[in-house]
Amino acid sequence: MTDTEVKPPKIEFPCADYPIKVIGDTGAGFSALVISILEKHAEVDHATLAERQSTNGKYTTIQLHIIATGQDQLYDINSELRATGQVHMVL
Repeated sequence: MTDTEVKPPKIEFPCADYPIKVIGDTGAGFSALVISILEKHAEVDHATLAERQSTNGKYTTIQLHIIATGQDQLYDINSELRATGQVHMVL
């Protein structure tokens, strides 16, 4: 690798302040569903909860910070959120 090439940053686990952003269909219970799935897999910092709707109200974005312990944990969170059918994107 040359000096001009940039390597993607690697996450060092455990990561005590890992942000998770979930975008899905607006609906009753969406926020509670997302939070319950995150709590099942990780310790969640509820003080970082941010929720907002798209301009037309069709989509809701939930953002929280968790303690990430490894790549497998992040994969499990992503898989379970996507399996709900209400989640369109997990960042």
